[in-house]
Amino acid sequence: MEDLKNDSGLQERWELACARIRQIAEDPEISGEFGKYFKSAADFLMLMMEVWEKAEKRWTESASLEALEEWNLRLYGDLLGENYKKSYANPAFAAEKLGAEYGRILSFVSAELRSMIVYAYEQRAEEMLICMELFLQLHAEFDGGEIPEAERLRDDVYWFVSDYSEITVAGRVQEQIDPELSFARDIIMEADLSDPRYLYRFGEYISDTERKMSRFLAGLPQEEIDRIASVFTEGYRRGFVAAGKPLDKKKTVNIRYSVGFERIIRQAVNNFKDMGLESIIYRAAVSRVNMREANKIGYYSSSPNRQYDYDHKGDAALFLDKAFAERKLGVLRTAYERQKDLAAVHGGPAVMEIFGETPFEPEACPAAWKLNDKQQEVQVYLNSRMGQIANEYIKGEERSFTIIAFPVPDIGSQFEEIFKETVKINTLDYQTYQRIQQKLIDALDQGTSVRILGKGKNRTDLTVALWPLQDPDTETDFENCVADVNIPVGEVFTSPRLTGTDGTLHVTGVYLNGLYYRDLCMTFRDGMVKDYSCRNYEDEEENRRYIRENVLYHHDTLPLGEFAVGTNTTAYVTAKKYGIEAKMPILIAEKMGPHFAVGDTCYSWEEDVVTYNPDGKKIIAKENERSAVRREDVEQAYFNCHTDITIPYDEIQEIAVIHEDGSRTPLIYDGRFVLPGTEELNDPFA
Repeated sequence: MEDLKNDSGLQERWELACARIRQIAEDPEISGEFGKYFKSAADFLMLMMEVWEKAEKRWTESASLEALEEWNLRLYGDLLGENYKKSYANPAFAAEKLGAEYGRILSFVSAELRSMIVYAYEQRAEEMLICMELFLQLHAEFDGGEIPEAERLRDDVYWFVSDYSEITVAGRVQEQIDPELSFARDIIMEADLSDPRYLYRFGEYISDTERKMSRFLAGLPQEEIDRIASVFTEGYRRGFVAAGKPLDKKKTVNIRYSVGFERIIRQAVNNFKDMGLESIIYRAAVSRVNMREANKIGYYSSSPNRQYDYDHKGDAALFLDKAFAERKLGVLRTAYERQKDLAAVHGGPAVMEIFGETPFEPEACPAAWKLNDKQQEVQVYLNSRMGQIANEYIKGEERSFTIIAFPVPDIGSQFEEIFKETVKINTLDYQTYQRIQQKLIDALDQGTSVRILGKGKNRTDLTVALWPLQDPDTETDFENCVADVNIPVGEVFTSPRLTGTDGTLHVTGVYLNGLYYRDLCMTFRDGMVKDYSCRNYEDEEENRRYIRENVLYHHDTLPLGEFAVGTNTTAYVTAKKYGIEAKMPILIAEKMGPHFAVGDTCYSWEEDVVTYNPDGKKIIAKENERSAVRREDVEQAYFNCHTDITIPYDEIQEIAVIHEDGSRTPLIYDGRFVLPGTEELNDPFA
């Protein structure tokens, strides 16, 4: 709002844009289907002007709950349920009404204009205005009723994304590291969290999930809230201590969470303040230029339509080329350079994930944008360079993180019981696990490789090569994970040696990053993905595209960056008890059996930081043959992705350590721990 008051030029553009949009809303001046599109878009922009005025007057702080609910439905109603089938934000509908090329472009615009909801709530005038001007530019192309070439519209969008990246990309950097941008934090710390009206102040879609979650937490005693928040924040602190990184050099922490958990987050903010850290709470990106496909990084609420999210995850195909990539990288570096002092004292993220949402299996949408082969190469290059720039200013060897997960009411009628069980899982005695896991590590360190065999319908037959220890008395390959950065407890993990890592990894069904995979199968040769398949779609090419986009992230191949043995049988049995195995987040699921990560190792960007296990042994398996090339060519070393794939205990025939002489030491047989000293892990199965 201050931008409009203090910038006469901006205010003049604002007034002209608003006046012209009102005219188009009354008369789109274009006949046929394109006229209907621009009429619909102008009506939406009129709604956004109304949002702006309400936010300016702080209407959400005084309105009734009924009025807020009605208003929220007005903002997001066109994406809900059957409405989406007739929304121009649906690429299939837009293509049907406007033609394939025009439909794809203008559906992108409809999705981009939806970011104005956030800009209006946060009173971000410049971002609001450039969206209005994009709409007007496209409308002007139809001057005189003539239909322009689709390529002209595409050029308009391209230059909108490119030219205004100094606003959108630079703004994204600032909101990630500047504690002065406190829109969400102010709501969390100042609102009456027992009054559900506060939920509508964020500008996010508010569903029953957020309402029920907030109401549930409002009913918990403060002691329980304190305990949950303490586990979360202490995990962050211990991460710095365990890695020997000085927390006292950091001044900010980024909290990422889902709307509805504000009562816990408020206490976490206070806990971090006691550590000398100010909390930064930024929203998941809303502009396509800052999105990384369908991944949400920041705070967010339930999606009004997950198919909509999936349909637009490839929208970068409209504008992504090498010139744009270089433009974005230049803006990114300049933005970090301007904010380098803030970046230097940023400690990294504290993430509170959720699980239990209704399982989602996306439908293929032929009309949606998809990256072509050349664009996939550019995207891989862009992600790599962005990671390098961020790491240059927020150094990997100096930052840490923590991550924890809790269920939401969508998980079913036993939600409250499951929530309590999850708190129990997240607070298991780490010393017991540390002791038992050391037995596993001692056995693993005596081998040259590990053989993993599936049973029943699981076709896994994979050999994972281990790095040789030069001094077994002081070195180890596996980290003893005891719930600091990665909550809950329950795994030992390593960065495998790629050479000699061969075979097939198979899971009969698994959710990865919110998407379901049927019969996911990956073949490895010398640690690199050689082939892959699943059975989500009848068309095999569509199956391969699904994996390439959402697991390989457009890379031709990825290394096996991690191998781990999960030991949290308590979590596994709990999941079986409530029938929620498929809904468990990877954070907990990875502890419920052996898991394998494709992509970077767990130590990317901090391979040279010396790390020790609780027994004093130095962890030497912190890189592989690909990450080792960082000294010569950093772009070839990192892939900027890491996706964990877990095989449940009941699909495991055997996990055995293979020794140099060919002998074997079984760790797990027929889904149960058999290594002497680890039998206690089988107790929950009884």
